[in-house]
Amino acid sequence: MNYVITGSLGHISKPIVQQLIASGHQVSVVTSNPERVKDMEALQAKGLVGSVEDSGFVNGAFSGADVVYLMVPPKWALVNEEWIDYQKRVVDNYVQSVVANQIQYVALLSSIGAHMGSGAGPIDGLAYAEQKLASLKQVNVKAFRPSYFFYNLFGMIPLLKNMNIVGSNFGNTDEKLVLVHTSDIAEVIGNALVNLDFKGFSVQYIASDERHPNEIAEAITKAAGKPAPWVTFTDEQALQGMIQSQLPPTVAKGYVALGKGIREGNIQADYWKNRPGLGKVKLVDFAKEFAVAYQSADAKQ
Repeated sequence: MNYVITGSLGHISKPIVQQLIASGHQVSVVTSNPERVKDMEALQAKGLVGSVEDSGFVNGAFSGADVVYLMVPPKWALVNEEWIDYQKRVVDNYVQSVVANQIQYVALLSSIGAHMGSGAGPIDGLAYAEQKLASLKQVNVKAFRPSYFFYNLFGMIPLLKNMNIVGSNFGNTDEKLVLVHTSDIAEVIGNALVNLDFKGFSVQYIASDERHPNEIAEAITKAAGKPAPWVTFTDEQALQGMIQSQLPPTVAKGYVALGKGIREGNIQADYWKNRPGLGKVKLVDFAKEFAVAYQSADAKQ
C-alpha cells in the first residue's frame, strides 16, 4: 500500500517510516527541509518537499496514497497570528486533501486533553482536527492521544542549571502526571498503520508512566547530579518566564493554558476514564536520558 507520512523524520515519524518500509509498503515523507530528502532515501522512502500550509502542495503530496499519518508541526515563529489559526489552516489543508484524494485510512497524532475541545492551549488545534476528521463518514480515522511527552522535561534544564529547581504552573495537587516516551508512541501508531485494524472514527490514548511531579523532580534531578525540588509557578510567572525565553506570546499563552488545564484536572480527566496499558519506557529510564542532556548542556557552556 502507499503511505504518506507527515512530520519529516522526527522522533515519532522516523520509526514509523522504518516499520512501514520493513513491512513492504511504499512510503513518502513530507518535509519542509530539502536536506532531509537524502535521509529519507537512505530509508528507501520518497521525500516530498513543501509546506503543509500550502494547500496545493498537500493535495499533491496525498495523491495516490491509501493511508496518511497526520501531525500538525509546531511553528515557533508566530508573530501576528494566533496559534489556533495556524493549526486550523494546516488541519483544513489535510482534511481537504484527504477528501479530494479519497484516502481510506488516516492516523492522527492528537493529544491527551483533546476531549476538551477548547481551553487547552496547543491541544485546541488537535481537538479541531479530531472534529473535522470525525465528520468524514467514508474514511477510517484513528486519533492517537499521547500524554505529556517526557521530552518536554528537557525544557527544564535551564531552570535546574540556573535556579536549582524544576517545575511548571502545575504540580501542586495530588494528581499524577501522565508521561509518554516518543518510542512508545511510534510503536503504537506504527502497529496500527501496519495492521489497519480500525474502522470509522476511534480514539486511543498512549502513555508510558504515571508519576507525581515531585517524583519526577526527584528522579531527573538526582540523575543529573543536582537534586532539586519541583516548584509550582503561578500562571503569570510561567508566562513571563516563557516570554523571557523568547517564545512568541501566543505560544507562551498556549502553554500556560495547557499547564492550567493540567493543574485543574481537566486535561487528563478523560484519560483516567479510559486508561490504556502503559508502554515500555518508565521515568527511571528517561532520567538517564535527562542526565545525558543535562551534562551535554554543561559541556556546551
